[in-house]
Amino acid sequence: MISGRAFISWILVACLSAACTLQATKPPAISMPASFEQASPSGQAAWPGRDWYRGFGSPTLDGLIEQASANNFDLSAARSRIAQADARARQAHAAILPSVDAAGNANYLAGHSANGTAHETDWAALLSASYEVDFWGKNRATADSARLLSVAARADHDTVALTALAGVANGYFQVLSLRERLAIAHSNVDAARSLMAIIEARFNVGLSNPVEVATQKAALASAELTIPELEQTHVEALAALALLVGRQPEGFTVEGSPLESLTEPAVAPGLPSELLQRRPDVYTAEANLKSASADLVAARAALYPSLSLTASGGGQNPALNAAILSLSGVGPTVNLGASLTQPIFDGGKLRAQRAESQAKQEELVAKYRAAIMAGLVDAENALSAIRHLDAARTFQQENLVQSERAFEGAQLRYKEGNGDFVTVIEAQRILYAAREQFSQYRLARLQALVSLCKALGGGWQAPEGAAQPQAAGLQHF
Repeated sequence: MISGRAFISWILVACLSAACTLQATKPPAISMPASFEQASPSGQAAWPGRDWYRGFGSPTLDGLIEQASANNFDLSAARSRIAQADARARQAHAAILPSVDAAGNANYLAGHSANGTAHETDWAALLSASYEVDFWGKNRATADSARLLSVAARADHDTVALTALAGVANGYFQVLSLRERLAIAHSNVDAARSLMAIIEARFNVGLSNPVEVATQKAALASAELTIPELEQTHVEALAALALLVGRQPEGFTVEGSPLESLTEPAVAPGLPSELLQRRPDVYTAEANLKSASADLVAARAALYPSLSLTASGGGQNPALNAAILSLSGVGPTVNLGASLTQPIFDGGKLRAQRAESQAKQEELVAKYRAAIMAGLVDAENALSAIRHLDAARTFQQENLVQSERAFEGAQLRYKEGNGDFVTVIEAQRILYAAREQFSQYRLARLQALVSLCKALGGGWQAPEGAAQPQAAGLQHF
């Protein structure tokens, strides 16, 4: 027959020998393309820095970014989530260490019978400690999971910050573009009024007809209609920008130079594999995946025996109060104990928890791969947009120059009686469209550069000493 001491020793040896089998799995390796398809083949890598927004050369934008960094509501919420995650990590880490408590109690006992009266006071002042021996790494895995969630919360904060700051830049450029479009709209109205004066002068001397007058009045009204629409859009854009920087829309305004005065920062990607180290959302997905892997280790460990050790000591009266032997009087006391627990039947609860953790890990593997794919797609889309905008630059400028020249010539010929009205109206329509298109083009270039800076991580890099995502291995996502 095996003695109790031998049985416990056998359990300890079995636990120690099997503990190494419960290990967290690593994130899957991901195959990456050798280069970005839409990147310029001749350019060198110029990853954006943390202050990428300064490359646009706008002090006003720099000030708005600083306001957003301090006051943006989403960023404030993200900072609070970091504090929550840190607190949960400290709670989980506490389970690895012994717990120590102080306790005191007193009982007054009194009784009376035919044999007399008796009374006594029993009391104790004790320090007690308990410790769960973490053979299977359950507590360590739980602490690792909470720590990794804290890491994920920090990376998520950086993702929110990058999104917010990019939103501020885009919102600021949108405001400037709307102001430019308003100036164009007023210029179009002035041009339409000038042509209206020419038509009316010709009509007064019998060189024009009522149809030409009515047509130009309709064109003038159409040009004037765009102004209140643009003004409303400008108000909405300012309000959206105010929200991003944590300000009330009432009284909020921004100063700014024309879009053409802004500079374009030089930004170019390196290797796609480097992108994994520069995207905070990829790092968040990886940390969440590692946390789920640690949760799976803890769920597996819960199926195995657990050993808890307890100890207490202090002074009490009576010094020993036991079922077999009691020592009356005040004296020191020591209690030592150990308990070994093995789940036998719980209705499948622990195995269901393990299955849930396994499914959670598989879900986060898919999200990890999706985050990498999203990063590649964002980068390719931004690079493609810049590439095609570069190709269209000359045509946009030529379209504007020739449209202005055509309208001036048609208007002059019509004024002198050498041109027809239809040509003037068509030249006017083409000029209005060209001005609007060129303004939108300038905005699109700036926003494409913001998108590229954001897609390339906005200067973010994985913390020092952090394990980098593996960029090889799997052939298919």
